[in-house]
Amino acid sequence: MTSTIPLPSVDARALGGALARLRESPPLVQCITNIVVAQWSANVLLASGAAPAMVDNPREAGPFAAAADAILINLGTPYRDTAEAMIAAVTTAAANATPWVLDPVAVGPLAWRTEIALTLLEIGSPAVIRGNASEILALGGGAGGKGVDSLETPEAALGVAQSLALRYGTVVAVSGAVDHITDGDRIVRVSNGHPVMTRVTGVGCALGALIAAFTGTVDDALLAATTATAMMTVAADTAAVSSSRPGSFAVALLDELSDLSPNSLTEKVHLS
Repeated sequence: MTSTIPLPSVDARALGGALARLRESPPLVQCITNIVVAQWSANVLLASGAAPAMVDNPREAGPFAAAADAILINLGTPYRDTAEAMIAAVTTAAANATPWVLDPVAVGPLAWRTEIALTLLEIGSPAVIRGNASEILALGGGAGGKGVDSLETPEAALGVAQSLALRYGTVVAVSGAVDHITDGDRIVRVSNGHPVMTRVTGVGCALGALIAAFTGTVDDALLAATTATAMMTVAADTAAVSSSRPGSFAVALLDELSDLSPNSLTEKVHLS
Protein backbone atom coordinates (compact mmCIF):
# COMPACT_ATOMS: atom_id res chain seq x y z
CA MET A 1 0.00 0.00 0.00
CA THR A 2 1.44 3.38 -0.98
CA SER A 3 1.66 6.02 1.76
CA THR A 4 -0.04 9.37 1.23
CA ILE A 5 2.45 11.11 3.52
CA PRO A 6 4.39 13.74 1.50
CA LEU A 7 8.08 13.27 0.85
CA PRO A 8 10.53 15.22 3.04
CA SER A 9 10.61 18.94 2.42
CA VAL A 10 13.94 19.41 4.21
CA ASP A 11 17.02 19.23 2.01
CA ALA A 12 20.71 19.08 2.80
CA ARG A 13 21.37 22.70 1.85
CA ALA A 14 18.87 23.88 4.46
CA LEU A 15 20.79 21.94 7.11
CA GLY A 16 24.03 23.66 6.18
CA GLY A 17 22.30 27.02 6.35
CA ALA A 18 20.94 26.28 9.82
CA LEU A 19 24.41 25.36 11.09
CA ALA A 20 25.85 28.57 9.63
CA ARG A 21 23.20 30.63 11.46
CA LEU A 22 23.88 28.84 14.74
CA ARG A 23 27.60 29.61 14.47
CA GLU A 24 26.93 33.25 13.55
CA SER A 25 24.57 33.81 16.50
CA PRO A 26 25.10 31.20 19.24
CA PRO A 27 21.83 30.42 21.04
CA LEU A 28 21.71 30.36 24.84
CA VAL A 29 20.38 26.92 25.80
CA GLN A 30 19.07 26.29 29.31
CA CYS A 31 19.58 22.61 30.15
CA ILE A 32 17.63 20.91 32.90
CA THR A 33 19.14 17.53 32.34
CA ASN A 34 20.36 14.45 34.15
CA ILE A 35 23.38 14.26 36.40
CA VAL A 36 25.06 11.61 34.27
CA VAL A 37 25.39 13.78 31.17
CA ALA A 38 25.38 17.44 32.29
CA GLN A 39 29.06 18.12 31.56
CA TRP A 40 29.03 16.07 28.36
CA SER A 41 25.95 17.88 27.06
CA ALA A 42 27.52 21.25 27.85
CA ASN A 43 30.67 20.25 25.98
CA VAL A 44 28.67 19.08 22.96
CA LEU A 45 26.86 22.41 22.84
CA LEU A 46 30.10 24.36 23.16
CA ALA A 47 31.84 22.28 20.50
CA SER A 48 28.92 22.77 18.13
CA GLY A 49 28.81 26.54 18.58
CA ALA A 50 26.00 27.04 21.12
CA ALA A 51 26.08 28.45 24.67
CA PRO A 52 24.97 26.09 27.47
CA ALA A 53 23.52 27.14 30.83
CA MET A 54 22.86 24.35 33.32
CA VAL A 55 20.33 26.26 35.44
CA ASP A 56 18.20 23.54 37.05
CA ASN A 57 17.08 24.69 40.48
CA PRO A 58 13.45 25.68 41.12
CA ARG A 59 14.24 29.22 42.31
CA GLU A 60 16.14 30.23 39.17
CA ALA A 61 14.85 27.95 36.41
CA GLY A 62 11.73 29.98 35.67
CA PRO A 63 13.36 33.42 35.60
CA PHE A 64 16.32 32.14 33.59
CA ALA A 65 14.01 30.55 31.04
CA ALA A 66 12.77 34.05 30.19
CA ALA A 67 16.27 34.93 28.97
CA ALA A 68 17.11 31.66 27.23
CA ASP A 69 16.78 31.15 23.49
CA ALA A 70 15.75 27.52 24.01
CA ILE A 71 15.30 25.00 26.83
CA LEU A 72 16.09 21.32 27.20
CA ILE A 73 14.06 19.20 29.60
CA ASN A 74 15.66 15.78 30.11
CA LEU A 75 14.04 13.27 32.50
CA GLY A 76 17.07 11.03 32.97
CA THR A 77 17.49 11.52 36.73
CA PRO A 78 14.50 13.46 38.07
CA TYR A 79 14.41 14.72 41.65
CA ARG A 80 11.69 16.70 43.37
CA ASP A 81 13.63 19.96 42.99
CA THR A 82 14.47 19.38 39.34
CA ALA A 83 10.90 18.38 38.59
CA GLU A 84 9.76 21.70 40.09
CA ALA A 85 12.41 23.48 38.03
CA MET A 86 11.17 21.76 34.87
CA ILE A 87 7.60 22.90 35.52
CA ALA A 88 8.78 26.46 36.21
CA ALA A 89 10.91 26.59 33.06
CA VAL A 90 8.21 25.15 30.80
CA THR A 91 5.60 27.50 32.27
CA THR A 92 7.86 30.44 31.44
CA ALA A 93 8.59 29.00 28.00
CA ALA A 94 4.88 28.68 27.26
CA ALA A 95 4.25 32.26 28.36
CA ASN A 96 7.09 33.64 26.24
CA ALA A 97 6.83 31.35 23.18
CA THR A 98 10.33 30.06 23.89
CA PRO A 99 11.03 26.73 22.19
CA TRP A 100 11.71 23.79 24.47
CA VAL A 101 12.63 20.17 23.90
CA LEU A 102 11.39 17.18 25.89
CA ASP A 103 13.66 14.14 26.22
CA PRO A 104 11.43 11.59 28.02
CA VAL A 105 14.18 9.28 29.22
CA ALA A 106 12.87 5.89 30.44
CA VAL A 107 9.21 6.92 30.52
CA GLY A 108 6.73 4.07 30.58
CA PRO A 109 7.99 1.58 33.16
CA LEU A 110 8.79 4.37 35.67
CA ALA A 111 5.50 5.95 36.68
CA TRP A 112 6.69 9.19 38.33
CA ARG A 113 8.79 10.44 35.45
CA THR A 114 6.02 9.45 33.06
CA GLU A 115 3.64 11.61 35.10
CA ILE A 116 6.13 14.49 34.95
CA ALA A 117 6.39 14.19 31.18
CA LEU A 118 2.62 14.25 30.72
CA THR A 119 2.29 17.20 33.11
CA LEU A 120 4.84 19.19 31.11
CA LEU A 121 3.02 18.40 27.87
CA GLU A 122 -0.19 19.75 29.40
CA ILE A 123 1.52 23.04 30.32
CA GLY A 124 2.68 23.74 26.80
CA SER A 125 3.67 21.98 23.61
CA PRO A 126 7.39 21.46 23.11
CA ALA A 127 9.03 22.35 19.83
CA VAL A 128 10.44 18.81 19.70
CA ILE A 129 10.07 15.55 21.58
CA ARG A 130 13.23 13.43 21.18
CA GLY A 131 13.48 9.86 22.39
CA ASN A 132 14.17 6.29 21.44
CA ALA A 133 11.39 4.19 19.95
CA SER A 134 10.23 2.67 23.25
CA GLU A 135 10.06 6.08 24.94
CA ILE A 136 7.98 7.51 22.10
CA LEU A 137 5.66 4.50 22.21
CA ALA A 138 5.32 4.95 25.98
CA LEU A 139 4.20 8.58 25.56
CA GLY A 140 1.52 7.20 23.29
CA GLY A 141 0.34 4.79 25.99
CA GLY A 142 2.74 1.87 25.50
CA ALA A 143 4.76 0.05 28.14
CA GLY A 144 8.13 1.57 27.29
CA GLY A 145 11.53 -0.06 27.15
CA LYS A 146 14.02 -1.67 29.49
CA GLY A 147 15.35 1.29 31.45
CA VAL A 148 16.94 3.65 28.94
CA ASP A 149 17.24 0.90 26.30
CA SER A 150 14.74 0.67 23.48
CA LEU A 151 13.01 -2.60 22.71
CA GLU A 152 11.60 -1.31 19.42
CA THR A 153 12.85 0.24 16.19
CA PRO A 154 12.16 3.77 14.99
CA GLU A 155 10.13 2.30 12.13
CA ALA A 156 7.83 0.58 14.63
CA ALA A 157 7.27 3.86 16.49
CA LEU A 158 6.66 6.06 13.45
CA GLY A 159 2.86 5.85 13.54
CA VAL A 160 2.73 6.79 17.22
CA ALA A 161 5.30 9.53 16.60
CA GLN A 162 3.06 11.04 13.93
CA SER A 163 0.03 10.85 16.24
CA LEU A 164 1.94 12.56 19.08
CA ALA A 165 3.19 15.24 16.71
CA LEU A 166 -0.35 16.05 15.60
CA ARG A 167 -1.79 15.84 19.13
CA TYR A 168 0.70 18.27 20.65
CA GLY A 169 1.56 20.37 17.62
CA THR A 170 5.19 19.33 17.86
CA VAL A 171 7.95 17.50 16.03
CA VAL A 172 8.89 14.02 17.20
CA ALA A 173 12.44 12.74 16.63
CA VAL A 174 12.85 9.00 17.09
CA SER A 175 16.49 8.00 17.48
CA GLY A 176 17.89 4.71 16.28
CA ALA A 177 19.98 3.11 13.57
CA VAL A 178 18.02 5.28 11.13
CA ASP A 179 16.59 8.35 12.82
CA HIS A 180 12.97 9.17 11.96
CA ILE A 181 11.76 12.75 12.40
CA THR A 182 8.18 13.88 11.80
CA ASP A 183 5.79 16.75 12.37
CA GLY A 184 2.86 14.43 11.73
CA ASP A 185 2.82 15.26 8.03
CA ARG A 186 6.41 15.50 6.82
CA ILE A 187 8.86 12.67 7.53
CA VAL A 188 12.65 12.86 7.33
CA ARG A 189 15.00 9.92 7.79
CA VAL A 190 18.67 10.41 8.64
CA SER A 191 20.84 7.38 7.90
CA ASN A 192 24.20 8.55 9.24
CA GLY A 193 25.74 7.38 12.52
CA HIS A 194 27.93 4.60 13.89
CA PRO A 195 27.25 1.77 16.40
CA VAL A 196 29.96 3.04 18.78
CA MET A 197 27.62 5.94 19.61
CA THR A 198 25.63 3.53 21.79
CA ARG A 199 28.74 2.77 23.87
CA VAL A 200 29.25 6.34 25.09
CA THR A 201 26.93 7.52 27.84
CA GLY A 202 24.84 10.52 26.94
CA VAL A 203 25.13 10.79 23.16
CA GLY A 204 21.34 10.67 22.85
CA CYS A 205 20.85 13.10 25.72
CA ALA A 206 23.37 15.49 24.22
CA LEU A 207 21.48 15.23 20.94
CA GLY A 208 18.42 16.54 22.77
CA ALA A 209 20.46 19.55 23.90
CA LEU A 210 21.72 20.11 20.36
CA ILE A 211 18.16 19.93 19.02
CA ALA A 212 17.19 22.59 21.54
CA ALA A 213 20.03 24.78 20.28
CA PHE A 214 18.72 24.60 16.73
CA THR A 215 15.13 25.33 17.82
CA GLY A 216 16.57 28.58 19.17
CA THR A 217 18.18 29.22 15.78
CA VAL A 218 15.58 28.38 13.12
CA ASP A 219 11.79 28.69 13.13
CA ASP A 220 11.04 25.30 11.55
CA ALA A 221 11.26 22.69 14.32
CA LEU A 222 11.51 19.87 11.77
CA LEU A 223 14.54 21.55 10.23
CA ALA A 224 15.98 22.12 13.71
CA ALA A 225 15.63 18.49 14.76
CA THR A 226 16.93 17.22 11.44
CA THR A 227 19.96 19.52 11.47
CA ALA A 228 20.94 18.54 15.00
CA THR A 229 20.50 14.84 14.25
CA ALA A 230 22.50 15.14 11.06
CA MET A 231 25.25 17.11 12.77
CA MET A 232 25.66 14.56 15.56
CA THR A 233 25.58 11.53 13.28
CA VAL A 234 27.78 12.94 10.52
CA ALA A 235 30.36 13.94 13.14
CA ALA A 236 30.12 10.42 14.58
CA ASP A 237 30.78 8.88 11.17
CA THR A 238 34.01 10.83 10.83
CA ALA A 239 35.09 10.34 14.45
CA ALA A 240 34.64 6.57 14.22
CA VAL A 241 37.06 6.30 11.29
CA SER A 242 40.04 7.05 13.53
CA SER A 243 38.58 6.34 16.98
CA SER A 244 36.32 3.30 17.10
CA ARG A 245 36.77 2.64 20.84
CA PRO A 246 34.44 4.42 23.28
CA GLY A 247 36.92 6.59 25.17
CA SER A 248 38.80 7.98 22.21
CA PHE A 249 35.59 8.20 20.19
CA ALA A 250 34.00 10.54 22.74
CA VAL A 251 36.92 12.96 22.45
CA ALA A 252 37.00 12.65 18.68
CA LEU A 253 33.26 13.31 18.48
CA LEU A 254 33.66 16.66 20.24
CA ASP A 255 36.49 17.56 17.88
CA GLU A 256 34.46 16.61 14.81
CA LEU A 257 31.44 18.59 16.01
CA SER A 258 33.71 21.61 16.36
CA ASP A 259 35.31 21.11 12.95
CA LEU A 260 32.15 20.27 11.00
CA SER A 261 31.42 22.99 8.47
CA PRO A 262 28.06 23.81 6.89
CA ASN A 263 29.38 22.61 3.53
CA SER A 264 30.59 19.30 4.96
CA LEU A 265 27.26 18.76 6.69
CA THR A 266 25.44 19.37 3.42
CA GLU A 267 27.72 17.01 1.51
CA LYS A 268 27.87 14.13 4.01
CA VAL A 269 24.33 13.84 5.38
CA HIS A 270 22.14 11.01 4.09
CA LEU A 271 18.49 12.08 4.01
CA SER A 272 15.46 10.24 2.73
